[in-house]
Amino acid sequence: MPAHPSIEGREARPAPAAWPIAACLGAVYIIWGTTFFAIKVGIQELPSFFLVGTRLATAGTLLLAWQALRGRRLPAAREWGYAALIGTLLLVMGNGSVAIAEHEISSGATVALGSVLPLATALWSGVFGRWPRRMEWAAIAVGAVGAAVMLTGRDLQVSATGTLIILLGVASWSFGTVLSRRIEVPRGATGFGAEMLCAGCIALAISAALGEHWHLPRDARIWWAWSYLVVFGSLVGFSSFRYVVERVSPTLASTYAYVNPPVALLVGWRLGEESFSPNLLIGLPIVLASVALLAWAHSRAHIPPVAGASALESEVGVAGPE
Repeated sequence: MPAHPSIEGREARPAPAAWPIAACLGAVYIIWGTTFFAIKVGIQELPSFFLVGTRLATAGTLLLAWQALRGRRLPAAREWGYAALIGTLLLVMGNGSVAIAEHEISSGATVALGSVLPLATALWSGVFGRWPRRMEWAAIAVGAVGAAVMLTGRDLQVSATGTLIILLGVASWSFGTVLSRRIEVPRGATGFGAEMLCAGCIALAISAALGEHWHLPRDARIWWAWSYLVVFGSLVGFSSFRYVVERVSPTLASTYAYVNPPVALLVGWRLGEESFSPNLLIGLPIVLASVALLAWAHSRAHIPPVAGASALESEVGVAGPE
């Protein structure tokens, strides 16, 4: 998120207890599905990169301070560099893309388009040496059909820019997740905190470079959304996501892609009064079916899990959405 068994191919670790894995998966399943709407609320008053930077810097500082109080070693200089790299790919570009795109498209459409993440990660894994097998290619083809159906709907067609930004965020998040298994990123909560703090500082630098207006929100609703993103989206969500990636596999972590879209659609419809075109509601199940087929193909082949087959992350994702 030390010794560095997070690098692909290092010695096997003892199997972790089932209950923390189940708790982390539950947190990523539900919490990350709700953060898309929280981001939608936050950007109503706060600039996109300012929102991303302040939430991540705050969450990272809190987590590292907690680790220091517990007497844990902070990352070495080289580890800070790797944490900055992974934090940028996952959180600055991944979460930043969501914060920018949701000015143009609904929170439900955003997470629906992001559901292609496990498929993108399978392709990145091929770049790193393990190309998909025949059944996996079939799953990717099915996912492409589902994505094409969603892209032709009014939700995404009305904003080609927003759609492209989300797809770039998907590419960055999936690449970062694959890469995190192959470089010496700090492990555990210290690593999660370092990734968030670095990402937060980089996002704030981008915000300043873009000339975003830094100010405290006046609306209590914005404060609640920001606080929710710090505590649940980042501290709980991102940490939970990275814990499952480190302790079990990116493939298992990626199963949040099954649950986040319907959660986000429901929250956006119920709290944000968002509506969705038939294309979105038709294409999303096709994409989710392709993700299920991809997971089934991995289990049938009895091969090591695809590194980074999870997405966003986003956000304890957190880091996702996010």
